[in-house]
Amino acid sequence: MKNFLIIKLSAIGDVIHALPVSYAIKETFPDAKITWVVEPPAYDILKMNPCVDKIILFEKKDFKTFGGFMKKFFPFRSEIQAENYDAVLDLQGLFKSAAIAFFAKSKIKLGICDMREMSDKISAPVIGENFHGHIVERYLDTARAIGCKVEKIIFPLEVPADQIKKADAILKHAGVKENNSYAILAIGANWPNKRWKVENFAALSDWIYEKKIVPVMIGSGAVDEQRAAEIESLVEIPPINLIGRTNLMQLTHIIKNSKFIVGGDTGTVHLAAGLKIPAIMLQGPTDSNRNGPFKQIENAIEVERDCKGCWQRACPKNEDCLEKISVEQVEKKILNLKIFTIE
Repeated sequence: MKNFLIIKLSAIGDVIHALPVSYAIKETFPDAKITWVVEPPAYDILKMNPCVDKIILFEKKDFKTFGGFMKKFFPFRSEIQAENYDAVLDLQGLFKSAAIAFFAKSKIKLGICDMREMSDKISAPVIGENFHGHIVERYLDTARAIGCKVEKIIFPLEVPADQIKKADAILKHAGVKENNSYAILAIGANWPNKRWKVENFAALSDWIYEKKIVPVMIGSGAVDEQRAAEIESLVEIPPINLIGRTNLMQLTHIIKNSKFIVGGDTGTVHLAAGLKIPAIMLQGPTDSNRNGPFKQIENAIEVERDCKGCWQRACPKNEDCLEKISVEQVEKKILNLKIFTIE
């Protein structure tokens, strides 16, 4: 096998989870060419992936109007059909990814085990041994189905030198000195019920400072900016605020050099886990068995509720999902990491 198409469009955390598939393909077929179709928010993740030879951007917004569809569809289809693929892997499992897989030229079209929106009519679902396991392993089952050995699970990410230089400059300008140890607070998440209270982040930030480590807030968008402002109003010493000040490449470098990260089930926390940085993940609507920090299940804190793992974007009971996870629980998890020289 020499030519592969991977379809994993979004979100950032999901694209990160799928990265080991590209490594597994190259590990088994070193001369293979991998093309990956992705949406713009996760583009930088793939730009850092040395296993991906070609990236095709799928800009969903361009297809939402009739005029946009007529303008973009045929060039996009032509790009997909420019090559014959030995295998197409639909790791999204939705109608939009199925439409892309439909036009791809290949006799082998496989998908993840839990495909939806009739995507299983285009690509055959792979029901592997990890059907009930972590999502990373479920994706890798599709690689195993095309003959990949999967001897090592690697998240291939290489930050360009110029982005490393810019990231270091951003940290320095923000107030993190070269000899400072720092920890990441991922204060936001797309789902409202994945966000821990700002009061809790504020208390944790002060505690981290007491441990001689600098807390650094990350995130993007107006909601995260508002949350950061609220946290800053509640703390004794303001944490470093990098909300909206980095791109994904710079953020990858910053996370890679941190002591640990704390946040909900969100892309940056999964990125940290992929980089083998201790990732304290606070989980309510999602479960750690499927979506916890990969190979760090001991660092997940699942809320003590009968309804946990409901997979609802907003709580049907109108409750604060993560409210029952205390600051003390998170502090205990951090202490278990054994990273402090002074207790």
